[in-house]
Amino acid sequence: MNTKYSDLITQTYEFPQVEFSTKGDSLAFHGIPLEQLAAQYGTPLKFTYLPKISENINRAKTWFKKAIAEHNYKGSYNYCYCTKSSHFSHVLQEALKNDIHLETSSAFDIEIIENLKQQGLVSNDTYVICNGFKRERYIENIGRLLNNGHHNCIPIIDNYEELDLLTEEIKDSFKVGIRIASEEEPKFEFYTSRLGIGYKNIVPFFEQQIKNNEQVELKMLHFFINTGIRDNAYYWNELMKCLKVYIRLKKACPSLDSLNIGGGFPTKNSLAFEFDYEYMVYEIVNQIKLACDEAGVAVPHIFTEFGSFTVGESGGAIYEVLYQKQQNDREKWNMINSSFITTLPDTWAINKRFIMLPINRWNDEYERVLLGGLTCDSDDYYNSEQHMNAIYLPKFKKDKPLYIGFFNVGAYQESIGGFGGLQHCLIPHPKHLLLQRDADGELQVSVFKEQQTASQLLDILGYQPQERIKPIQEKEQELTS
Repeated sequence: MNTKYSDLITQTYEFPQVEFSTKGDSLAFHGIPLEQLAAQYGTPLKFTYLPKISENINRAKTWFKKAIAEHNYKGSYNYCYCTKSSHFSHVLQEALKNDIHLETSSAFDIEIIENLKQQGLVSNDTYVICNGFKRERYIENIGRLLNNGHHNCIPIIDNYEELDLLTEEIKDSFKVGIRIASEEEPKFEFYTSRLGIGYKNIVPFFEQQIKNNEQVELKMLHFFINTGIRDNAYYWNELMKCLKVYIRLKKACPSLDSLNIGGGFPTKNSLAFEFDYEYMVYEIVNQIKLACDEAGVAVPHIFTEFGSFTVGESGGAIYEVLYQKQQNDREKWNMINSSFITTLPDTWAINKRFIMLPINRWNDEYERVLLGGLTCDSDDYYNSEQHMNAIYLPKFKKDKPLYIGFFNVGAYQESIGGFGGLQHCLIPHPKHLLLQRDADGELQVSVFKEQQTASQLLDILGYQPQERIKPIQEKEQELTS
């Protein structure tokens, strides 16, 4: 009878896969022996495998290059990285090796851009697409970037007041884009995105505020829907509505030459994941060309803002199962040595699922379990996986450590979880490793951050350091004696 965990996986999925394989009874991720990593550096552990960032960027660039050639498309393609997915320096440094551009969402992003320019990683030729609702600090920073000569900084107008605020701050002429307030799927609690300007109001906004403004040149129309790029009727319908707006706006504004279709490529969240990226790119380029040719207008340059797709599949987390609690005749809880709420907050906040696999003991028998975190919060658990809403893991044994890994967690989890700050129930943020390959393909491991300490958390909370408390206690004793 096939009762090994390895039998379960090979009978359920095509395995091994590009990034996952086994050696003996241990899991490897992109050839990295994860059990050795856990044994050497301890758990809980987060890691970023940097080569995956460059790999995904170049996959997308190849798809668009191929589609543009096959359709004889006269516009260019520009890959922008959505910085809010992960602002870390190692992520930006890796991404910028690949001749890309950047998209920002808030004021402090501009300070990051300026820091990267000082390092020589960003030049004035790099497009900086500034999205988001812009208040005073963001407006000032955009103005400073443009006033210092970064003319490829393009603020995307999100509301009716922003243009006036920008013209007050920016000395010379500058380029802008307009964001469409897309209409969301019926399942949402609202019909129209809070971001951008409504479909019907785009052309009137141009006519009233941009057309006769000699300081401003409209270059880009920005389109993004919350559900991302999916091969369904809703996405294609919204894209066609966007193209109709682009065509009307292009006829009124000859300087308009770029269409930004945002981000939204999905990341792999299951061993059974299937998504035909190449087909989607091919058909997006095709639909843009067909619509523009039919209307007799030039096709736009295409911009994308892939964030999760860029960095998500580079990240992983490794935990150890500390203990098993049999809470009733059917439910077994495997308790991990960290917290899902703090280290993988999307599993709690939006019920997001990542690939979860054991790191070791693949040749052991398996059992159905629930996974619980260390906090005293009833929501700190992870209880559904790719096996029909159940989690199967090698059987818990006190004398045989069991490590489990969560994969493709590189986007948003650190920033949402509050990296380096307060963690729920004061669970410390785990050690974080950076994994790179040298010129010979050998794995290079460095520690980006050690596990958070009690003194760091106490300092954030405003408690006095221990070395200061002791003299105070001694002085109090003198006064009472």
